[in-house]
Amino acid sequence: MTKRINKDTQVCMSLAARPSNFGTRFHNYLYEALDLNYLYKAFSPTDLTQAISGVRGLGIRGCAISMPFKEACIPLVDELDASAQAIHSVNTIVNTNGHLKAYNTDYIAIARLLANYKVSPDLVFALRGSGGMAKAVACALKDAGFTRGYIVAIDEASGKQLAELYGYEWRPDTDGIEADLLINATPIGMAGGNDADKLSYSEQEVDKASVICDVVG
Repeated sequence: MTKRINKDTQVCMSLAARPSNFGTRFHNYLYEALDLNYLYKAFSPTDLTQAISGVRGLGIRGCAISMPFKEACIPLVDELDASAQAIHSVNTIVNTNGHLKAYNTDYIAIARLLANYKVSPDLVFALRGSGGMAKAVACALKDAGFTRGYIVAIDEASGKQLAELYGYEWRPDTDGIEADLLINATPIGMAGGNDADKLSYSEQEVDKASVICDVVG
């Protein structure tokens, strides 16, 4: 069936520094497969405030939020879901008649991933990153019972803050860390970025780990 756009088509969008073509194609594929009168388009805004105002003013039904806007958009919405409040990071905005409510489904996804794959909380983890995505991962790890882990972040202030918030240890790099669970929540390895060809962890670290998770597409 060929998708037809009409006056009743609901528009959803994403805001990211480097929009993913995969996400756009995936959403539109599902809309068509489920026979939903929706359209999904990715944007890379130069002015976040104006972009969020556009979501409200144009009646955009939903908006996915990616790097580096997950925290910056918080003052621009009307309400935060409990998950977004706890983590102080947002990845989804739902527009209901001009009322913008923000959620953090990153946390939900990581929590389900840990549970579905039965990842033992006895493992020592290394989490690279201290931004919005890393906050969601750290919170999910804590709630899943992980007590031993490292927040690996170049930015000392944000890295220490995140580590102290959940009772973990901050490190500027992975030197000397023996981790069974490796998680990347940075743009390292992201297609189209400056670090697209780099590894978030060394080959030796990957070989020694029992579980590896990269949450950046």
